[in-house]
Amino acid sequence: MNFYSRKLIKPEDLNPNNTLFGGSLLRWIDEEAAIFAICQLNTDKLVTKFISEINFINSARAGDIIEMGMEVLKFGRSSITFKCEVRNKFNKQKIITIDNIVFVHVDENGRPKPHGVTTETPPEIDQAVVPA
Repeated sequence: MNFYSRKLIKPEDLNPNNTLFGGSLLRWIDEEAAIFAICQLNTDKLVTKFISEINFINSARAGDIIEMGMEVLKFGRSSITFKCEVRNKFNKQKIITIDNIVFVHVDENGRPKPHGVTTETPPEIDQAVVPA
């Protein structure tokens, strides 16, 4: 699994227990997942279709740095499915795992549209997104 981005946990990201608020983390994951899908399919015409069970394993506190990783599981005709792991940058403790995140390529009317991609784009050769 490749880890693509990092976040510094700040006081405004905390819940009343002074640990990372799950809603903030899920917002970051959805954004990172969208960026990952856009880079893989080389299009920004994508929507989140499905996020499977979310497993909160550990938490994070203010000052921690977390990193988000994504790994392609499969390419469908109009979809891409991958998994996600978020971990603490320094001690490598898993914070959250998601087994399946699905994005669907859509046309101008929001209907599924074939994307034509069948293999993963390695992170070091990501293409610039060309608007459709």
